[in-house]
Amino acid sequence: MNRAKVVVQGDTSGITGLASQASQFDYPTAATLTKHEVCSCIEDVGIVPSLVEASSDDTAFVAEALNEAGIPIIEVSFNLPNAIDIVSHLVEHVPTTIVGVGSVRNTGVARRCLDAGAKFLSTDGLIPEVVEFALNEKVTGITGALTLTEIISTWDAGTDFVKVVPCHAVGGHNYIRALKASVPQARLIAAGGINELTAANYIAAGCAALGIGKALIPTEAVLLRQTRRIQELARRFLSAVDKGRT
Repeated sequence: MNRAKVVVQGDTSGITGLASQASQFDYPTAATLTKHEVCSCIEDVGIVPSLVEASSDDTAFVAEALNEAGIPIIEVSFNLPNAIDIVSHLVEHVPTTIVGVGSVRNTGVARRCLDAGAKFLSTDGLIPEVVEFALNEKVTGITGALTLTEIISTWDAGTDFVKVVPCHAVGGHNYIRALKASVPQARLIAAGGINELTAANYIAAGCAALGIGKALIPTEAVLLRQTRRIQELARRFLSAVDKGRT
């Protein structure tokens, strides 16, 4: 199993625990992490769980379950009507989880997310002002792109990760492999349509991480508070990431 590593501020040796044995107590408070440390955690864990429909309590439940399974990361979609409240709730009640916001569309939204405690900002498309905002604020940026031109543009603009979405619609892992041949230095996150059977292929093709939604966090599992089901799915995805890297 790949190691899930999070480093404390100023200590490059890091705090390391096996993902299969991880608990929320293995991780430092996310608020203390620098941009570099957040990027390192995303790349090392290899999974960015995404929630697009949930309440504050639902999201806290999911974050705690994932944390204990070895994934101390969660992305909350700004399309949720109470997204900012959810981020604030997570930061307060699950402080060891790195909380980010997805579907960020402008700098006004980005500022509200940071003020609420978000540690990374993710867009669904190339929005140059958000890329620049993340750079200026020294916060991790994940920029959505699809075509090679968009990917080159956003990577050269200084984003930390390029989220290729919807990846499955344009060739899946074969498309990722072709992109990496053209832009080998870019850190790509594949998102859209990835499941536990295809995850390893995306990593083997060159992805730094995977954006996973309901395949990792089924709606039913959240509603019924099925902790073990979510954690088993988390371990399967972590195992797929590890397999793809070997």
